Amino acid sequence: MQTVFSTGGLHPRDSFKRWRDALDAQGSTVDLRQLDDAPFTAKVESGTVGPLQIMRLSQSALRTEIRKPAASVQGREGMVTATFKLAGTSNSFQDGRDASVRAGDLYILDHRPAVLTTSAGAQAMFLELPRERFESVLGPTQLYTALPAGADLASTALATTFIKELISLGHKLTPDSAARMASVGVDLIVASIAERLAREIPRPLHGTVVVQRAKAFVEANLSDPTLDPPQLAAAVGVSLRRLQELFHERGQHISDWI
Repeated sequence: MQTVFSTGGLHPRDSFKRWRDALDAQGSTVDLRQLDDAPFTAKVESGTVGPLQIMRLSQSALRTEIRKPAASVQGREGMVTATFKLAGTSNSFQDGRDASVRAGDLYILDHRPAVLTTSAGAQAMFLELPRERFESVLGPTQLYTALPAGADLASTALATTFIKELISLGHKLTPDSAARMASVGVDLIVASIAERLAREIPRPLHGTVVVQRAKAFVEANLSDPTLDPPQLAAAVGVSLRRLQELFHERGQHISDWI
């Protein structure tokens, strides 16, 4: 990881303005407010492993309201951000959900307006990932943005450990190996969010989510002539009978949709 921004060495009176200027230079429209009287500090480190773009951010207590994400002017609308909380606490608000996040938690934010509030000494790691990898399995991102997969979930712990090790060892991998391992990491992140959804969603809404995931999977695999109902049920993690019931409840048939 290479340091791409740091307030280290700056006079305390200049550090907050430099941070604001750095965000403005990325093309984002944000409102920033310091939450304490301590001198503002921030450090950004960046790196890549295969196709993964990774950023680690350490900063003071701050409220950041994102009105226009930088992705909207940088051609990155097809990406979402997976955030691993490394230290401190924070709150993330998007799509009507307000997530309280602690070290070890994982959550997703899309490139839409959001509000982020961090405590002093907060640190997080951000990965930009293709939206399609999530929506093909979980449905629209509005269903799970700002929904933290807690550190107590086995899938979250596994995803966190894997990504940290991948960053540490990525320089030793061949390009092909790095790409394969990065894909495994994305799958683990998706699995973490899926486990969180399965734990929290009421049964009626869970059925809706499963149907949306199934339809999204079909759309993402239109070129596969071998796709059939049993494969679709396995892809969304339910039995064929349960998937048939969910479609029938909505006046639809799986085979007709495929």
